[in-house]
Amino acid sequence: MAALTDRFGRVHDYLRISVTDRCNLRCLYCMPEEGMKFEPAENLLSYDQITEIVRVGAKLGIAKLRITGGEPLVRPGLAELIGQLSSIPGIRDISLTTNGVLLADQAEALRAAGLNRVNISLDTLDPARFKFIARRGDLHRVMQGIEAAAKVGFAPIKLNCVLLKGVNEDEIASFLKMAAEQPLHVRFIEYMPIGHADDNWRNHYLPLSRVLEIASEIGLSVERISEILGNGPSEDYRIAGGKGTFGLIHPISDQFCKRCNRLRLTADGSIKPCLYWVDELNVKPALGNPDELEKVFLRAMDIKPLNHEMAEKLAGDAQSHEPTTRRMSQIGG
Repeated sequence: MAALTDRFGRVHDYLRISVTDRCNLRCLYCMPEEGMKFEPAENLLSYDQITEIVRVGAKLGIAKLRITGGEPLVRPGLAELIGQLSSIPGIRDISLTTNGVLLADQAEALRAAGLNRVNISLDTLDPARFKFIARRGDLHRVMQGIEAAAKVGFAPIKLNCVLLKGVNEDEIASFLKMAAEQPLHVRFIEYMPIGHADDNWRNHYLPLSRVLEIASEIGLSVERISEILGNGPSEDYRIAGGKGTFGLIHPISDQFCKRCNRLRLTADGSIKPCLYWVDELNVKPALGNPDELEKVFLRAMDIKPLNHEMAEKLAGDAQSHEPTTRRMSQIGG
């Protein structure tokens, strides 16, 4: 049995690494426009510390990494970290999730350092609507980032589009046509109740079945595929005669928890078995001791839940998980 196998038989070979909680945008579904308090720089893991943690994880079977934030490209010298991680034996794929605003200036250095792929957030193709959703930034810079990613050879280039009912659902057809005309993989993502204490998010929730309905309405012939884009959370489709593909990510209506193979490392030094669950394990006390770091990874397997509760929130019957959801101090943090 693989070292990183949880109680439910799921093998984990994928680590998402947040390098910062800061972001140069303020997307309306992600954070408030003003008043955000971020971690002081001294509280963040250094690149050497991140590399140390990944080195131990790789010995336990971690083979794929995704660099995230906040917005990871706002942290200086990210190519340095990519170079360190790409040299670790056993690491065979490193990807980056970015909003794309700073990508054009860094794409070449990141590729040279060993970055394999990029996911770029793009919720609209309209400049005015971009300003409304992101509250700052410039759509033109994002499009330049996409062009730069293609130029340096990142493949596949994935575009992540969070669908918001009443905001950008009228652009589904445009994104589908984009996937048909360009060698891109457009991923439509259900709006999730992350960071929302109330149920207002439900006003903007749109089931992804609508994407397939619109594909049919505009005359696109699509077929389900699975062989080219891996075993991630996306339900992928090819457009007949098209250059690209599109995918649907259903974290709520069709949970992918049963095949989850991911752990999360937070910017301030905790391993989260599930991104959407409160449990986390502080790795900082174990730094400098590979045996203790290994124990943190194995403990994460012990406490990982079977699934998150977002589907219950959608149904309006979320229950308290206090009996099984422990505070960090209760699980060794």
